[in-house]
Amino acid sequence: MSTATPFTAGTAVRAALRAERIKFTTLRSLWITPLVAVLLTVGFGTAVAAVVGGEDDSFAEDPGLGIHYGLNFGQAALVCFAVLLFGQEFSTRMIGVSLTAVPHRGRLYGAKLALGAAVALGAGVLGTAGSFLGYGAFVPDSWDGPALVRSATAGVLYPALLVVFCLGLTAVLRSLTAAMGLLLPGVFLLSPLLSGVPGVRGAAQFLPDRAGQYALRYADDPQVVYGHWTGLLIMALWAGAAAYGGLCGLRRHVT
Repeated sequence: MSTATPFTAGTAVRAALRAERIKFTTLRSLWITPLVAVLLTVGFGTAVAAVVGGEDDSFAEDPGLGIHYGLNFGQAALVCFAVLLFGQEFSTRMIGVSLTAVPHRGRLYGAKLALGAAVALGAGVLGTAGSFLGYGAFVPDSWDGPALVRSATAGVLYPALLVVFCLGLTAVLRSLTAAMGLLLPGVFLLSPLLSGVPGVRGAAQFLPDRAGQYALRYADDPQVVYGHWTGLLIMALWAGAAAYGGLCGLRRHVT
């Protein structure tokens, strides 16, 4: 006589992760956007190296700016991926079906965070490796310096932290349109613009993307009041706060 396998918490977690993996692999919009992020990151970084190489003074003084230049464009696709991963369930009202299948909201939310972070981490590995190889092919000096390991590590972790932050904010807003309308302009336009305004530059350096990108750089910036690793920590705190806020919002609201 066969006995049924007990449905433990570990089994439930694996089932939730498997369900999210199936959604990711079957929805074209979800698995294409991380690939687009990698292509944009590597493509723009390599193109900059091919066109200007070591001629640009800012890139010559800080190779990290040139190596990770493409991430300024690739992160837009990462934001879209994070918002689509959760936001489309709110826009199509499929969140009710997901909660029926996985009634434990923390488990459902954790599975989405785990999948999003894992995919973004893979994109970070590919994007960073491709950026270093592409830029280094035209500017060999970019491989020099003690900051290389730290810059490469930050390049791998930055996409994962960005996706967790965006997922959390999407869960807080419970709207694909609102999340996309807030995050894309904020990361792609507003944050860089605020960094150039003298009156708010000091506060803008603590924004998640600004702090995280400082860890990518080789050289110190006297206008930044924290260190490179601290910048990555600040971004991690933003991501953690957004993730917690998303969990609280998901527990508080049915849809």
